[in-house]
Order: sequence, then C-alpha cells, then structure tokens
Amino acid sequence: MNRFPVIIDCDPGVDDTAALLLASRLEELDIRGITTVAGNVGAEKTTANAINVRHAMGKNIPIFKGADRPMFREPITAEGFHGKDGFGGVAYPMKVVNTAIEEEKAWDAIYRIAKECNGELVIIAIGPMTNLGIALAKYNELPKFLRRIVIMGGAAVGGNVTPAAEFNIYVDPEAADMLFCCGVPVYMCGLDVTLKAYMTNDEIEEIGALGSFQAKLFRDVMQGGLKKYLGWGYKGIALHDPVAVLYAVDDSLFETHPAGIRVETRGKLTLGKTVTDLYSDKQMEHNAYIVTEVNREAFCAKVRAILSRF
Repeated sequence: MNRFPVIIDCDPGVDDTAALLLASRLEELDIRGITTVAGNVGAEKTTANAINVRHAMGKNIPIFKGADRPMFREPITAEGFHGKDGFGGVAYPMKVVNTAIEEEKAWDAIYRIAKECNGELVIIAIGPMTNLGIALAKYNELPKFLRRIVIMGGAAVGGNVTPAAEFNIYVDPEAADMLFCCGVPVYMCGLDVTLKAYMTNDEIEEIGALGSFQAKLFRDVMQGGLKKYLGWGYKGIALHDPVAVLYAVDDSLFETHPAGIRVETRGKLTLGKTVTDLYSDKQMEHNAYIVTEVNREAFCAKVRAILSRF
C-alpha cells in the first residue's frame, strides 16, 4: 500500500462531509490537517461543520481555519443548496467535546506541513482555492514541496453557477488560476466527471442501512441535495467532492487526459470558466490533467465498501 500525506482543503458542505468521512477510512491517506475556507457557507460555519465531521471521522486531526472571503472579490455562497448551516439543514446529532482548532492560519499550515513532508504532500482541494492562492502568494517556494494537487472544481464544458463556470472556481477565479500556473501537477475533477458520479436514492438508502452513525449521517446530509437533483431531472445526487478523494487514491476508476488549463478572471459572461484545450485544435501548454469519465458502478461500490468500515 502506498500511503502518503495529505491536507484536505474544504468548505463543509454536504459533499465535503461525505468526502471527509470517506477519507478517514482510506488507509492510503495520512491526513495531516483539514483546512477550512469560505465557500458553500461562510468560514465560521465551514469550520464549525469540520469540527463536527472530525468527530464523526473518529480521528484527532488538526483543523486550521482559512480565508473568510476570496482574495480579491466579494464572498459568494451556496446556501440555497447546502442550507444556511452548510450541513443540509441536518442538526449534528451528538455532543462534540473536542471543538479545538489550531491558532495557525490555513495557508501557513499548508506551507509548514509541505516542508515537513519533503515534497511528498498531496493537497486535496474540494472548496474554493483561496487558501492555496494565499499560500502560493506568501511562500514562493511552496510548489517545490508539493507532490500534486487534486481538486474538485471547474469543467471542460459547462458550469453549475453560470453557463460557463463551476462554483468552486467561480468563487475565487484568481486563486484558481494561480493554482494552475504554479508548476505543481493539478488534477481537475470537475463537472465533466462528477455529474457522472451520482448515487440514486436506493443506493444512498443502502449505505444508511449499514447502520453505523457515520453511514446514517452520510444518508441524512444527502437528503436535501438529493431532492434538488431529482427535481432538476437527474437520476441521483452527484458526489462531487468524494470524486476528488477517491481519485487521489485510485485513478483506475477514472479516465484522465493531460491538458492546458487557465481560468478566465475578467470576462463578463465567462468569469470563472476553466479554459482548456482538451477539445480544441489550438494547443496550450499542458499544465494539468482533466478527469472526464468514471466507472459509476465501481465508484458507488467503493463508496459503500469504504463506509462499511465504520
């Protein structure tokens, strides 16, 4: 087994919750920290949710609070989907004793841990990229200490917050563009693949039927989002953030292509669009990878198998 150190940069968040639960039971991941950022809801709420999910994970992982707003823009949230609390409107059903977070800021922790890991650290970024943008701006040598970055964000085609842009990129496009330009291999698990990695109501109920507190929590936080996806005509709810976590440990379930990727930061209609040469005759410098396909049945089976370990 190839075990490696990771930081999970996130904005819990319904699917962030699912991703963190899965990560906690993947033996390949040595989780050195959870860094929180404003995104689905404000940073105070994403950090509070991370504290609760850490309790469900059953691990004493340090939490580092990060940016409460994008680098250069006004905050944008997704409360309409994730609920005002960011937890899908579900009250965390247990009393959490360990509510401590670290005093160190997220971007400083990213740099420190990256140096400690001697170039082996992998970042799994499943929220807006603000913490990473600040870390890259503050620490010029950070890229040489990172092995790779796996993100949930972007799309080669389409968007979910505008016709051109995916939410995590749209919230802080400047930070995202810094990420793609930093020289570290970036693997983009965007809407091209995550919308294909969905779970139906029956599949989610099968997980809930596993009986553990964590499996039931997974089922419960999905309910509000599931209703929305079904109302939009989908067969189930897309597990956006879990895709990035599972990709980081097993890319055999997915199809990946090298590509050039930049982020539009000035367009009126295209702000936040991840511009790529994947489907173009005009080639850019290949600075990243785009994940486009997933074996959905194998993906869902793996999610279920991992959650059965609780």
